[in-house]
Amino acid sequence: MAVKVFASLAAVGLLAIAGSAGAHHSVAGQFDMAKRTTITGTISKIDWINPHVYIHLDVPDEQGNVTTWRLESLPTAMLRKAGLTSAMLKGDGGKVTVDGLLARDGTESLAWLLKITYEDGHFYQLGGE
Repeated sequence: MAVKVFASLAAVGLLAIAGSAGAHHSVAGQFDMAKRTTITGTISKIDWINPHVYIHLDVPDEQGNVTTWRLESLPTAMLRKAGLTSAMLKGDGGKVTVDGLLARDGTESLAWLLKITYEDGHFYQLGGE
């Protein structure tokens, strides 16, 4: 089952990244494919809405100040088709590590979600590696 979910998400993610600029918007049009980031924090909220799911990640800095990142992801229908739910993405409330693509326009604390890894080691690959 896990292999099926991974394969489905990887395929969908690659299609999303390769989307044409003429679509309602392409990932490459809004997020810089060359500017990857890895952040660790706690999921504070999930907006399970169309046209894209957003995960809000509270990320503390060294002084304890928290910045909330908005992580854009695939549409709800694609995630559901791959067998994912908002509860599965939320996890148990522990820390997660996220790989993403930074916003092309420089918007701070905004990224396209590629992969989310939970403390127990399980992960969801939502875009190209």
